[in-house]
Amino acid sequence: MLNFEWYNPTRLIFGEGQISKLNNFISKDQKILLAYGGGSIFNNGVYQQVMDALSGYAIVEFGGIEANPHYETLMKAVELVREQKITYILAVGGGSVIDGVKFISAAVQFEGDPIDIIKNKMLIKENAVPFGTVLTLPATASEMNSGSVVTIAATQEKLSFGGEALFPQFSICDPTVIQSLPLRQIQNGLVDAFVHVLEQYLTFPQQAHLQDRIAEGILLTLIETAPKVLRDPRDYVAASNFMWCCTMALNGLISKGVVTDWATHAIGHELTALYHIDHARTLAIIGPNLYRVLFETKKQKLAQYGKNVWKLDQGSDEQIAEKAIEMTVQFFKETGMPTTISQCTDDYHTAVSFIVERFRDRNWTALGEKKNLDLEKLQGIIEKSL
Repeated sequence: MLNFEWYNPTRLIFGEGQISKLNNFISKDQKILLAYGGGSIFNNGVYQQVMDALSGYAIVEFGGIEANPHYETLMKAVELVREQKITYILAVGGGSVIDGVKFISAAVQFEGDPIDIIKNKMLIKENAVPFGTVLTLPATASEMNSGSVVTIAATQEKLSFGGEALFPQFSICDPTVIQSLPLRQIQNGLVDAFVHVLEQYLTFPQQAHLQDRIAEGILLTLIETAPKVLRDPRDYVAASNFMWCCTMALNGLISKGVVTDWATHAIGHELTALYHIDHARTLAIIGPNLYRVLFETKKQKLAQYGKNVWKLDQGSDEQIAEKAIEMTVQFFKETGMPTTISQCTDDYHTAVSFIVERFRDRNWTALGEKKNLDLEKLQGIIEKSL
């Protein structure tokens, strides 16, 4: 296991009815920007719960943050925060809203052009506007980490950044919010969390036994929970386990002391930028094909995954590793995910040249935990994904 430090200052408030505690975590002298997305919070009762809890507070609202938050939209919020002298931001939404708020938080006091935060993948360590979150869509764990992904619409780029100043001060996670979610969003959340774990776990044996066991526990719980929560999101036991898995998948715990991958995400982000395919769906498309192309360096961990998660015990380790990939594809299909680009767009033939050229232009020529995903292998992954 590698040396590591772990810092996670986010206070997590979990369970039914916890939104009513909002006023315990924001002082009344703060001027709040209430940031949200397309307006679903007005239909599911969350907006009213938030406003009831913050009765008497000075609140300025900013809605319309996209499912893949756009830099151009977020800069309007940055100007609003500056003009209104807002001192606190409350993100009410899913991972995209929270990611957007992280950019707003970082950009308000940034010296220079805020687009550089995104383009240069900057680490923000200070001078961020404090913020908290009310989670409405389990998926990304943005409610308990310091990472963010923002899209620059003008150049069709989806890029990540982060830094220790971008942890939420608190996050309220009420599993009952999923009752009003469209089925597609629940599907996306399940697969997003699943692949978050795989990005940190499906690498090579690193003798980090506890991290492996926790990762396998999250995967097993998601597999067990998926059919229940898809069938009946009002099932509180299923909903609460789903939400907690999503948070645990990417709050930093299982990545400590190990080398991680994240190439599936890097490729998937380009599919979202090019075709506007849902983030989780890009992961379901790319992940299995990445495992196939990089099979030789991942096969030991794939075999472990097959044995401990999918309970495979027939055949050689190599055969179990291959079967584990197929079981993963089958799981994605059972949750309703497409597993090819052509299922999502008729223009899929442009994907290979677009993504390969973009990675070449950025000099992203050695990705993955072994830094062995070169442009030739990248092309092979995308071709298999068509």
